[in-house]
Amino acid sequence: MFELVLAKYTLKGTFTFRPHESLRDKCNAPSNQSGVYLIYQILNGKEILLYIGSSGRKINGLLVHRKTGLGGMKDRLVNGYHPKFGRIPRHTSFPEQMKMQNIAELKFYWWVTYKDDHVDFPTDVEDMLAGLYFAKYNCLPEWHA
Repeated sequence: MFELVLAKYTLKGTFTFRPHESLRDKCNAPSNQSGVYLIYQILNGKEILLYIGSSGRKINGLLVHRKTGLGGMKDRLVNGYHPKFGRIPRHTSFPEQMKMQNIAELKFYWWVTYKDDHVDFPTDVEDMLAGLYFAKYNCLPEWHA
């Protein structure tokens, strides 16, 4: 569903995460770049989209990367707060939520959207992806609620 939007971004990656693992150690997203990410639950070999997110803010028409903690998209994924789970860093809230929902494994996909040939603000790309998902399913992914 998102292939046409994301295909142009060549700096990208993926990693999996289980509740007993260290999210900081598993996360391979860059600490000096910004972009979008998708979080999927792995269930019976299928990927179920749980969340569409982004890292990096637009301030006065310029992109500002996260500078706290690990920095960049990596810091957002590891130490950022998830809107549904309160002001608890993701490295703590994700394993707790996974145990509550009986989720054995998450898969993260990430793309740097603001680099070299492509200078797309992450929040704009996030909004586009959320719009595509909503148009197809008439709702947002579960962890958006």
